[in-house]
Amino acid sequence: MGFLETIKENARKHKKRIVLPEGSEERTIKAADEIIAQDFAEITLIGDMFEIKALAEKFGLKHISKAKVVNPANYDKKEAYSDLLVELRKSKGMTKEEALRLASDPLYIGVLMIKSGDADGEVAGANNATSDVLRPALQIVKTEPGVSVVSGAFLMLTNKKEFGDNGLLVFADCAVSPSPTAEELAQIAVVTARTAKNIAHIEPRVAMLSFSTKGSAKHERVDKVTKATALAREMAPTLAIDGELQADAAIIDSVANLKAPGSSVAGKANVLVFPSLEVGNISYKLVQRIAGIEAIGPILQGMAAPVNDLSRGCSVNDIVNMVAITVNQAAGIGK
Repeated sequence: MGFLETIKENARKHKKRIVLPEGSEERTIKAADEIIAQDFAEITLIGDMFEIKALAEKFGLKHISKAKVVNPANYDKKEAYSDLLVELRKSKGMTKEEALRLASDPLYIGVLMIKSGDADGEVAGANNATSDVLRPALQIVKTEPGVSVVSGAFLMLTNKKEFGDNGLLVFADCAVSPSPTAEELAQIAVVTARTAKNIAHIEPRVAMLSFSTKGSAKHERVDKVTKATALAREMAPTLAIDGELQADAAIIDSVANLKAPGSSVAGKANVLVFPSLEVGNISYKLVQRIAGIEAIGPILQGMAAPVNDLSRGCSVNDIVNMVAITVNQAAGIGK
């Protein structure tokens, strides 16, 4: 069984409720049909029911009738959701009139469903910018307790089985936080380890990356990584984590033996935490394009409930896979 099939099989065991706010978007509705056919999530589409039915007929979709449809113009919980929004945002001056307007926006409806307990997660972004997806999520779902920063992880699949866990590594942050503080970097390390465990189903061995290994260079940016490593150990005392480590010392035994002898992580890391977004984003794109490594993500981390953002260039299969990942995230919340 392939890696993505393993993720889907685990999703079938949990069958979480996932809302797709872009319910009338072609790739989204096709993905919803495929997800229902594969039976690993309960799907809610936000959109006009008649438009969704017409699109289903146009595209020859066989299973979409099993999806729940919420019409943003007129649904039975609109009043309750707007009241909830007023309560959550009253300190920001939210009025009832503004709340009713926002409770007609599919991206707000999706996260209000999660906050109300009517859904377990959301996948959006096929037709919306990342900022538009994240804004209501951060306002309503917010970050999980003890975490103040949202980050994005990628599952990196290589055919070189000597790296990571049988060729699987997790990279973060590659998508969201440009210049994390030491405290934020520690949080990113801990939530990425959880992603490795709950989604990749591997026991995390976290390397905090830098251009220095164990004091080989002196710089304030190295100091940030060493401080973040210490803070992450305080947050998760049982987590296998080490730093600061250069990338080769993190993943190659022979280099680790020279540069970081005695480390339980060096040479065998399967989670790589980058010191800044530019390093993480450049690194994942380079190995993806030059080495032909498959990159799955970004998987957004640190939210109190899973909300994942798609690339606007995503395929139907990308959406299917991200929904499966979101189900796994929802199943792992609180673990």
